[in-house]
Amino acid sequence: MPDGRLIVISAPSGGGKTTIAGEILRRHPELIFSVSATTRPKREYEVDGIDYHFLTRDDFGKLVEGNELVEYEELFGQFYGTLRREVDAGLSAGKSMLFDVDVKGALSIKKLYDRTAVLIFVKPPDTDSLIARLQNRRTEDPNALARRMERVPMEMEQARHFDHQVVNDVLERAVAEVDGIVRDALEKQDS
Repeated sequence: MPDGRLIVISAPSGGGKTTIAGEILRRHPELIFSVSATTRPKREYEVDGIDYHFLTRDDFGKLVEGNELVEYEELFGQFYGTLRREVDAGLSAGKSMLFDVDVKGALSIKKLYDRTAVLIFVKPPDTDSLIARLQNRRTEDPNALARRMERVPMEMEQARHFDHQVVNDVLERAVAEVDGIVRDALEKQDS
């Protein structure tokens, strides 16, 4: 049975990683989406177990204590992480998985699953575009938006550690480029 691949898409908040990941999943139904765990409140349109595993802080803390997370981080007062059991189950079944995680999470996945992981960093064309995208989302107040923007220089600096960098200036072009990377990774998996 072939080994699975871990396709990891990361970007600064508002960079388009979730939109691109959704399109990649539509184009590649053979990929399993890695649903992250979080302590943040569920938004009205989100579904537990589909968008995130929504957990209490206590339950999340137990996962950390039990070494049951591949990676985790506190972002903007909430915790996010990847469940080890889901990754290991997918890989054991020879399945490839798609991840939509922050930069530090992506690098942690690469550290643990080096030869299996393919890291793709989605870069915004410029900072103004990123700010506009976050404002248009209308999910953050001005203080939260400012905190997200404080992380951008660190996130952009970490892009050099990724296997691939894709500029999301035109969404269709960025999706096509990421799709090409994914196809190549899956073909290498099968050979």
